[in-house]
Amino acid sequence: MARRVLLGGLALAPLLPRPALAQTAAEEAALTPILFVHGNGDHAALWMTTLWRFESNGWPRDRLRALDFTDPLARDDDAVPQPLRSSSDQAWSELAEEVSALRGRTGAARVALVGNSRGGYPIRNHVQLHGGGGEVSHVVTCGTPNNGIWDWDANANREFSARSALLRRLNAGESQVVPGTDFLAIRSDSNDLYAQPDGRYLGRPGVPTGVGYASPELRGATNIVLPGVDHRETAYSARAFREIFRFIAGREPDRLDLVPEERVVLNGRVTGTPGGVQTNRPVAGAMVEVYRLHPGTGARMAGPIHAKLTGADGLWGPLTVGPHWLLEFVVAAPDHPITHSYRNPFLRSSDVVHLRPAAPPAAADRGAAALVRFNRPRGYFGIPRDAVLLDGKEPAEVLRGVAAGATATARLPAERIGTPVVGLFNEERVVARAWPLAENRITVAELTW
Repeated sequence: MARRVLLGGLALAPLLPRPALAQTAAEEAALTPILFVHGNGDHAALWMTTLWRFESNGWPRDRLRALDFTDPLARDDDAVPQPLRSSSDQAWSELAEEVSALRGRTGAARVALVGNSRGGYPIRNHVQLHGGGGEVSHVVTCGTPNNGIWDWDANANREFSARSALLRRLNAGESQVVPGTDFLAIRSDSNDLYAQPDGRYLGRPGVPTGVGYASPELRGATNIVLPGVDHRETAYSARAFREIFRFIAGREPDRLDLVPEERVVLNGRVTGTPGGVQTNRPVAGAMVEVYRLHPGTGARMAGPIHAKLTGADGLWGPLTVGPHWLLEFVVAAPDHPITHSYRNPFLRSSDVVHLRPAAPPAAADRGAAALVRFNRPRGYFGIPRDAVLLDGKEPAEVLRGVAAGATATARLPAERIGTPVVGLFNEERVVARAWPLAENRITVAELTW
């Protein structure tokens, strides 16, 4: 029988700095390797802060892995090939390879799998339909629309349809879990964009979706409700981390904040959006420059601290920085706008600092002298839930009610070129600079939390 737990707010006040839990070699080897699986159109970088939190609680870095699906967007019809998009079988195949590689590298008999959104589908596919339970100790689905996003005739064989061949197979039995593997499903109460009873967010306002707020739940699993979180926060928030950690570790985490490293090493890949389609295919021939910024003004302190032309693997690093440095990444990739990405300090090392160049401006934006895109990769903007300000104004494009957007755009006149532009999201502040759109340059102010 499924168990549902309703959780209220979780205090996130920073703890006093202290080192991560010391582990003996035997204790480290006993910790379950974990593979993190991103959602539709996303990439491994979204798990960066989750990886940091596990590391700050003593989990060895080499027993944590976040995968990148080659083509992370689902097909419009799962059975019909579509350029640069993946079928459910292709996603499962890539996941199975990653599970095998993680087990081989760590020597562990079983691993834990944690998926956000679409990422939960290949996990369930592997365990339920391909006999993978013997090599998977724990499954955590976070905001995964396990029972569909809609239940109607249109797009009936897209993965997210309750009528799709995939979901009919996964959900056919009395139970949606398998014996011997522990299952946890985390969901929002009513703030998940993809678990709504009304079709408003699918372009059909007033039409019942046929599913509801509880769509991410699994029969036979432990089901946890986190009030107020949005679709991505079911995976990437501190509240979600606590539930993921204690489910896999069997104990509470020691801390929710991070233990900074004195020497932070960053790396990742430049990936492209050919034809506007989001992929995780590496981009060769992209010039990446990194600048250290003044902590007060956000201006460059000197010339680039790093410059590299990517090769076939798309890797732009490694780069060693301080844990309190503000950084600007400039990516000049073929067939993409030159992207100036402003980032707050990286408190710990990461090899999933992936850089996606900005998509070309929409027709409505081309009249601006400068564009500044304010991005929140690990969650959405929700008003009035959140305080969201871009260049001193609440963005009109952010809808009220259910948190439904991860990007806001400031369209600026010529006199603002070169001036600072501030993005505020609750307690996180990003300072960027406006660059001229006439030079095919776009500014991105990217939030960490």
